[in-house]
Formats: sequence, structure tokens, C-alpha cells
Amino acid sequence: MKAVVLESAENPLVIKDVAKPTPGAGEVLVQVKAAALNRRDWWITQGKYAGIKYPTILGADGAGVVSDAGDGAKEWLGKEVIINPSHNWGEHAEFQSKEFKILGLPDDGTMAEYVLVKAEYLYSKPAHLTFEQASALPLAGITSYRALFTKAHIKKGDKVLIVGVGAGTGTFLLQFALAAGAKVFVTSGTGEKIEQARQLGACAGVNYKAQDWAQELKHFAGGGFDIIVDSALGPDFARMPDLCNPGGRIVFFGGTAGNIPELNARPIFWKQLQIIGTTMGTQQDFKAMLDFVNLHKIVPVVDDVYPLADASKAFDKMGAATQFGKIVIKI
Repeated sequence: MKAVVLESAENPLVIKDVAKPTPGAGEVLVQVKAAALNRRDWWITQGKYAGIKYPTILGADGAGVVSDAGDGAKEWLGKEVIINPSHNWGEHAEFQSKEFKILGLPDDGTMAEYVLVKAEYLYSKPAHLTFEQASALPLAGITSYRALFTKAHIKKGDKVLIVGVGAGTGTFLLQFALAAGAKVFVTSGTGEKIEQARQLGACAGVNYKAQDWAQELKHFAGGGFDIIVDSALGPDFARMPDLCNPGGRIVFFGGTAGNIPELNARPIFWKQLQIIGTTMGTQQDFKAMLDFVNLHKIVPVVDDVYPLADASKAFDKMGAATQFGKIVIKI
């Protein structure tokens, strides 16, 4: 079978023929119809991710059809599925176990004609979605859902700020928050992405490169925010407590802009704020996310679709960070 393989540090992205795996007891072989990229995949190709091993088939996100199954998993044969990439979470819903891992490193991932997974991580593909749309859901979907619902306890009427709306998680955060009845505001580094967010339903947005972006946000929102979701950190994170309403929740995952150089503690304790870290999610989070997507008929935002032969072009686009929504590889 053909696959996108992380072959070596010098040659990180190779499309090559590899052996097709055979499922054992409790395992299934999924014929992948589409796989979506995440920023994680790009960081791995740059050698900037923990636990890199060679060779590995990349990809955490995928949707397809079960083509083979081991004992105890035969009921999945022929079913259209998507895969939960959050594996070995463990017994505590509040945090992942030491054995936790994400599909696509260290285990072989979805950017191949077939992927081997345990049947417990399979879920029926939402009927209203194409394979390309469904493949965009897993990693960004579970991350966004857990941030908003499990961690921030979003409710109707909340004012929500999404910091950096262009990526896959940003668009899911926007769609999920709107479906929950929140009033959503966004930031982005480009006016084009802000306008795209407005077309999806955002109330307003500001360019975080502007000197007075925080004051602009307060003006548009008519005050502060009940929930802020951030995936970058960096110096601008220090402004978040001032942007919060009393009792507000600041949820963050990732830290691509670096650590926080200075943070004023006074508004955090005086306004009774919560600063909450999160990453990925439990099996329950994944199921709840899918139920929410099915209930509200949410359609993931797909920026572009590439054939497997052009996987390198898909990675180049991810590296340039020009996309709005998810980048998908059709297989």
C-alpha cells in the first residue's frame, strides 16, 4: 500500500509502498478514503516534536471503510467510520495517562491507503458528511469540544473569544460555540480570515497585529468575555485576564508563540478567573463531540483537498499557515 512516511530527519516526507498490516483480535483495518493534516504533523516533519521515531506513517485524522477485522471486531466490516486518534487516555477523565498517545506517532497513522487500529476507537461516520469532511473532525474536533464544553462549561449567551481563528481548531471552536448559543468574537493575523469567520457567524474580529487590538475587542463585545480559548500563548496571553468578565474561564492548548513572559496576578484572583490547560480528550469527549456534530449538522470547514501524490504540497500549505479550516488528503 502507498503511504506518507516519516523516513528520516534528512528526508522527512516520502510517499512509498509499505506492507499492508493484518488485523489481530480486537483490531480492524480501515481503507482510508481521506486524511486531514494537523499542525502536529508539520511540526513532526520539522523535527520539533517529542518522541519522533523513524520510520512512521503520519496522520492522526482519517475516515474510511472497514475492509478487514480480527476476532471480536467483525461487526465493523463494511462500515463507514472515523477514528478517534486519542489513544490510551486512561481511567481519569480529568487527565491522560502516562501511556497516552496520538495516532500517527508513535503508531502508524492515517496518511496511507490502509490504517490498523483497535476497534474501540472506531465511530460511525456522520451521515451528513463526505469522507473528506469527516476526516477533518477527529483531532481538532475533540480538542475544541473538550475546551469549550468539558473545561469551560460553555452555555447559551456566553461571550466567547477565539484567539487565532484560521486553523482547524479555530474554525471548530467557532462553529461549536455558535451552535451552543454563544456570541463569538475572533482574532486573526489577516483581515481575510476575520471576514471568513464573520461569514460563518462571528460577531466581530480584530487583527492581533494591531497595537490596540485588545481595546478594539472590548469595544466590539461591549465589555469583556466569559470564555477565552487560546492556542498560542506568548506575550499577548498576559492581556487575557484584563479581557475577561468576572468569573471568566481562559482555556489554552498549545504554545506556538512561546511562554508567557509576564502575567499580572491581581485581576486573576480579584475577578475569580480560571486559567485551564487542556489537550485532546477522552472517549466520552469524542462521542459527545460526534453527537453534537450530528445534532447540529455541523459541516467542518475544509480549505483544500489534495491527492495523496501531492501530499508534500499539502504540508507546504500547512507550513505557510495560509489555510482557513482543514487541509485534507484524498486517498
